[in-house]
Amino acid sequence: MWAKRVLARGIGEVCSLFRLSGPRPGLRILLYHALGTRLDFDTYGMSVAPDSFRQQMTSLKQNKAVMVVPLDLTALSMCTGTRVAITFDDGYRDHLMIVAPMLAELGIPFSVFVVPRYIETGHPYYLNVDQLSELSTMAGCTVGSHGMNHVRLVDLDEDALIRELRDSRQWLEDRLSRPVNMLAYPHGSVNQRVRNAAAAVGYTLGVCSHAGINGEERDPLMLCRTEILGCDSLRVFHHKLSGALDWRRLRVKDPASI
Repeated sequence: MWAKRVLARGIGEVCSLFRLSGPRPGLRILLYHALGTRLDFDTYGMSVAPDSFRQQMTSLKQNKAVMVVPLDLTALSMCTGTRVAITFDDGYRDHLMIVAPMLAELGIPFSVFVVPRYIETGHPYYLNVDQLSELSTMAGCTVGSHGMNHVRLVDLDEDALIRELRDSRQWLEDRLSRPVNMLAYPHGSVNQRVRNAAAAVGYTLGVCSHAGINGEERDPLMLCRTEILGCDSLRVFHHKLSGALDWRRLRVKDPASI
């Protein structure tokens, strides 16, 4: 566990030593998981300390080179400047207790992608139904699906794939009484077949875990994200904004091409 965290921190710090000209034009979507919750299954530090997160968000708001925007199709289609959208996966309770009030204070919109099965378990890591409903009404928050059971979608046959995508969307809409049209592919597991299934059941925007920034030509159901880890210093955070670690996309195929 600690070896992975040390390696992740070392890579980030080394890359941050290179000078970059600044954020490139496009939509940069930041991916977070937990905020302050100690996760017993976390092998490389997904949980970010609240103080570190506040520093990151405050510096983001003060950065004149970027515009913080809600995650939507408008943010993708804007033709100029660097836009940054904030997203969270899994639906942890700290998204309501810590994330929402902090970002409301700073005036930063954000999206949370939740797993209905996690909510139904009653596990203390995750939101319950009432907390999810409360979160969905908070200023600047948009709720999307993260699959019904958080399984790798590319491994499912066609019927199971449709159920996983359709049932999670319906579950959320029934309980929140509002449309749900955004999806984060669990484990970043997506290809063209999965993408087409998501479109078929009504999603209009989908995010994966492929590193990079999104231009207006990017498929809105295959949007790239930049993951922020608990070990990232403020310097590494800014270099990730500028694309210092986008080279990681070269290690794996772009799901848009599979």
